[in-house]
Amino acid sequence: MSGASSSQAAIAIRDLSFSYDTQLVLADVNLEVNSLDSICVVGPNGGGKSTLIKLIVGLLLPDTGTVRIFGEKPEAARLRIGYVPQYARYDPQFPISVFEVVSMGCLGGSFTGRYSKEDKDRAMESLRITGIADLAARPFSSISGGQRQRVLIARALASRGDILILDEPTANIDHESELQFFDLLTELNKSMTILMVTHEVGFASTFFKRIACVNKQVVIHPTSELTGDLIREMYGGDLQMIRHDHCCSSEGHQHD
Repeated sequence: MSGASSSQAAIAIRDLSFSYDTQLVLADVNLEVNSLDSICVVGPNGGGKSTLIKLIVGLLLPDTGTVRIFGEKPEAARLRIGYVPQYARYDPQFPISVFEVVSMGCLGGSFTGRYSKEDKDRAMESLRITGIADLAARPFSSISGGQRQRVLIARALASRGDILILDEPTANIDHESELQFFDLLTELNKSMTILMVTHEVGFASTFFKRIACVNKQVVIHPTSELTGDLIREMYGGDLQMIRHDHCCSSEGHQHD
């Protein structure tokens, strides 16, 4: 992982709007994520969470406004982002090992399309960091959902980025795997900025420093320990209370 400057925002979004054809999805979005920040992205279905992530990683371009990753456009900073998508599409009959999946994270820095010894060492180190080095030779299709999630995170880490972005990573894993997953995120957050989309804030919100509520616009809140009827109505499930007695200054907004 490259040494990110602590004085420069890891992610800076200014006056962003985006539409699919004529359907407005995001409007007037302003968001700043600092180095080593950890943000949980929540909101209703169709509110624009996954679209926001795709704009940050450069898979979509904004209609208006800007996205900057450490001051650069997303397409120029892709190697600084490890991205774990919502769905891992794969053919279960395709003979690919766990190690080969993780090694794909190294391809972005290769001009030949081949893996160097350094690439292979990096892939194994990523497997060790995520606690699944013993699965390296196993077929990807033969491991559990929680193990696959760790493989995809290891693949993202193999890119040696400064930012880890995850889109609903706990949707298909059991409770025990989820607990282990957040233990892993806690360790990774010591050296990486983490941004994660989820519907299941619950205990996970004790890990995150801030919550980004996305529903066409994006509003940042600090987290607290309580739940509330208003939040449950807006987002469903047991979400952590968002403190409306707090002034977030430049990182959020103020309520009376």
